[in-house]
Amino acid sequence: MWETSNSCNFIRINGKPFPAPKRYPNLVVTTAVDSARNANNKVVGQKVGRDNYKIDNLEWPYLDAATWSSMLKEFKNFFVTVQFWDMVENDWITLKMYPGDRTADVFKIDSLGRPTHYINCKVNIIDTGW
Repeated sequence: MWETSNSCNFIRINGKPFPAPKRYPNLVVTTAVDSARNANNKVVGQKVGRDNYKIDNLEWPYLDAATWSSMLKEFKNFFVTVQFWDMVENDWITLKMYPGDRTADVFKIDSLGRPTHYINCKVNIIDTGW
């Protein structure tokens, strides 16, 4: 269905290498704090837990229906194990995450009206914090 060479894969979901995306997505690292600022506008809070990650704007420009379906099925259990490159540690990281909206535009259909190819296939993947 799709190339599984590690050299082409930016991300692995449940151990399954996904195809290389259109362009590399935005990697977001968020630090949560337990408070904000005092009356002098100085930070008085403390960091809560570990930093959380989001892989934003993960997009594939063109996928056949079987490949896109196979990728989407990895999200059926909602929580997934995701391996991707951590820009903080400059190394691979594996986290428990969940998908945001999954979208695609139908590009081609067969004689029965079933989609055979999609364009603009997108998903955001968000850290659970666990």
